[in-house]
Amino acid sequence: MTDPKTVLVTGAGSGIGAATAQRFSADGWNVVLNGRTRSKLEDVAGDLPDARTLIVKGDVSNANDVSHLIAASVERFGGIDCLVNNAGIARMGVLGKLSRDDWDALLSINVTGIYNTCTEALPHLKATKGSVVNVSSVSGIGGDWRMFGYNASKGAVSNMTRAMALDLGADGIRVNAVAPSVTETEMAEGIHSNDERMEMVRNRIPMKRAARPEEIASVIAFLAGEDAAFVNGVILPVDGGLSASNGQPNFTG
Repeated sequence: MTDPKTVLVTGAGSGIGAATAQRFSADGWNVVLNGRTRSKLEDVAGDLPDARTLIVKGDVSNANDVSHLIAASVERFGGIDCLVNNAGIARMGVLGKLSRDDWDALLSINVTGIYNTCTEALPHLKATKGSVVNVSSVSGIGGDWRMFGYNASKGAVSNMTRAMALDLGADGIRVNAVAPSVTETEMAEGIHSNDERMEMVRNRIPMKRAARPEEIASVIAFLAGEDAAFVNGVILPVDGGLSASNGQPNFTG
């Protein structure tokens, strides 16, 4: 019997990260849960097997925290087979209104956080010929009104994914990303808990609803698994058909 593989999930305290940790655990993986709020991580870990679960609190934008995260993961489970970079924040504001602090936070968590985790995990991913799955967004494929900072950060995630896939493929490391649209998470609560905004979502997304976190998690699990063994450098929209449109209105009603 082979030992379980190990996945490290950042931003695992809620939403897509929590659903991803639960999905990998159900599939028999060891799971390292990382986030900034230990109580949230403990809630997620409550239903997972103790022997295959590790909580490591920390901020991915802090290089020292990430160094500790990777070391603790390897010490506990012997290696890392998949890194899921899910930690992220959103801030709204047009140019001239988005504060410097918000801009810096978007880049430090959404972009530098991935640089930090990938840099620290790289020797271990080379050893296992593992994979990286980044959580980008449809906002990393096209623009949004009043979210240029978030768009900049997620656009960086998407293109970092492509470039890392080129650089690391020869080492046997695959790097892919998912690009969700509006998902029923804590970060998007201002949308999915608002009837008027959800009506706008239904009018724009062909499947007429927001995504559920477990639907994103299942695609992440696919990209990390053997069924995707030759999938590399892909930004995979998980958006109910949103990105299939050219942006024009539905003239047919």
